[in-house]
Amino acid sequence: MRSDTRARAEAGDWTDRVLDVEVGPVAHGGHCVARHEGRVVFVRHALPGERVLAVVTEDTGGSFCRADAISVRVPHAGRVAPACTWARAGGCGGCDWQHATPVLQRELKTAVVREQLSRLAGIDSDVEVEELPGGPLGWRSRVRLAVDAEGRAGLRAHRSHDVLPVADCPIAPEGALPGVLARPHAPGSEFEVVVDADGIVHAERDGAPVVQRAAGREWRLRPGAFWQVHPELAGTLADVVAEWAQARPGESAWDLYGGAGLFASVLAGQVGRDGEVTVVESSAGAVDDGEVALADLPQVTWRVGRVEHVLGSLADPDVVVADPPRSGLGRALVAGICERGPRRIVHVACDPAALGRDVGLFAAQGYRLTALRAFDAFPMTHHMECVALLEPGHPGVA
Repeated sequence: MRSDTRARAEAGDWTDRVLDVEVGPVAHGGHCVARHEGRVVFVRHALPGERVLAVVTEDTGGSFCRADAISVRVPHAGRVAPACTWARAGGCGGCDWQHATPVLQRELKTAVVREQLSRLAGIDSDVEVEELPGGPLGWRSRVRLAVDAEGRAGLRAHRSHDVLPVADCPIAPEGALPGVLARPHAPGSEFEVVVDADGIVHAERDGAPVVQRAAGREWRLRPGAFWQVHPELAGTLADVVAEWAQARPGESAWDLYGGAGLFASVLAGQVGRDGEVTVVESSAGAVDDGEVALADLPQVTWRVGRVEHVLGSLADPDVVVADPPRSGLGRALVAGICERGPRRIVHVACDPAALGRDVGLFAAQGYRLTALRAFDAFPMTHHMECVALLEPGHPGVA
């Protein structure tokens, strides 16, 4: 009698099948590309150039499937032992690259952002993903935990709702999680643990304000409010926005998806009291926190609502800063911004594919990429943060 695995394989479903593959280039999403019997296999926990045994974890049919390396026969020179025992096949979904040196991780991310820009925007860029201070561990100041049916908090397994009963997480600040993970919680719930700028651990919406600092200012945020997860990223992004926005005294600027006003604080200093900065943000709580933090800046006005709903009612800007969600701006918003004729657009993006699509859309509207930086703001994972400067009528970045 044939096994279920073999029967599925012969029927075209490779789930649970073990493949011996030569691993090819890195791909967006935290895996590398291999090929087997005419199909693409996205292999996690592998590195380019390796030969591995990989078990197929997901096969919905079609031209590709997903797999996890379970044995490395020919390793990459940059392979290292993961810092966490859960960074393995069948393990946590949070980290993608713990098996690579930090230098190699940035090289892989650089390859991804360059490939996305080339494929989606037709731009060949020499951008390099830059290291942020602090090292590859202990940086994740905000961690979302899930709770299983027995009340144990943990992290989700890769591409699964299963909750792993971890005792700690090495990319979180030391000491932040063990006490929280050891306590019982409401079964089936989720909650966030945040370590603020003063090192205070906030868990399960404890009600205390979350203190954050950047750009020479302080914010006291309500629990659950968005702030950049890497402690060095908010200040780094504010510095780049300040350098590239170059808003002039008396001008008008938009801060789209502005949150509590990090970038608005920078723009306000540039336009001065005779200028105007308009923050558009859908979270009323974030706007409330921002109004308190920037109460000394009367040139900053706030609009609560979705950007696509508010944009048409705003006065034409000289400068636009946009920090959209992972999906990017999209065709309609790019067109809406370009129709208003800003002389500079600073686009902050947490997904290189969305950035590539948006840059291509801006190009079709006559705005060209003139500067680009990328930061390894999420070490051990496949994520990164990019900042792009777009100006009308300029050639693309080479």
